[in-house]
Amino acid sequence: MPNIRRTYLSQILLYMLLLAGVIATVLPFLYMISTSLKGTVYAFEIPPRLIPYHPTLKNFIAAWTSNRFDRYFINSLSVTVVTTALVVGLGSMMAFAFARFTFPGKKFWYGVVVFFMIMPAMTLIVPQFMLASRLSLVDHLEGVVLLYVAQNLPLCVFLLRGFFETIPGEIEEAAVMDGASPWQVYRLVILPLSKPALATATILAALGAWDEFVWAFTILNDPEKLTLPVGIAAFQGMHLSDWGLVFAASLIAVAPILVLFAFLQKYFIKGIVTGALKG
Repeated sequence: MPNIRRTYLSQILLYMLLLAGVIATVLPFLYMISTSLKGTVYAFEIPPRLIPYHPTLKNFIAAWTSNRFDRYFINSLSVTVVTTALVVGLGSMMAFAFARFTFPGKKFWYGVVVFFMIMPAMTLIVPQFMLASRLSLVDHLEGVVLLYVAQNLPLCVFLLRGFFETIPGEIEEAAVMDGASPWQVYRLVILPLSKPALATATILAALGAWDEFVWAFTILNDPEKLTLPVGIAAFQGMHLSDWGLVFAASLIAVAPILVLFAFLQKYFIKGIVTGALKG
């Protein structure tokens, strides 16, 4: 009986801790939504109110139409789409080669991929800038895309290789016996069976490109070419006292990632667990 009571109390404590964690995570986000729907005079009311008396979308309209915010959004969207397509496309082909082919130096090159995956990005910022300068990529979105691909590719290869290795080889052997080439096996057999891993790689690559600040801040100077994280930092500096406007801009920035995750979340957990365990 004491053991049952102890187990029951431990479960209650665990649920209380989880509930506290959920509240600590969700409450700031709810407050940001609430403040973004308030007029300026209600943003600092005490005590703060999560449900505004007179909700308005004026902050969202003002954020979108001021300080080139729409241009920042389009720049980030373009960079993210191109980066994600390149990372998932190149990463899936590299992962397929590491998972299924045998070639000289295979373990060495996979070790190189893992090494760059765990290396802190900040340690390479100076040589990366020097290389971008030599290639005339400073102040160009192409330079942003190139680095984002290099940063996100190793993790994509790591996850996809682990997932590809869980696919039974008999399926590929059957396709080869039917006359399929390695390219056809990759495109018609491996990719359709790898939706969870591909969804995971897509989310992580998109998040890495959409939210990155340091490299974009370092390489971009032209106001017409700034990406959203850099633009929001400048936007916040211009509207320090108007938190409703700043929070509205932040919500617009986070919306595309939330939508992407909502569409792909059913594949996400399965893909990241399988790829990480087998990688």
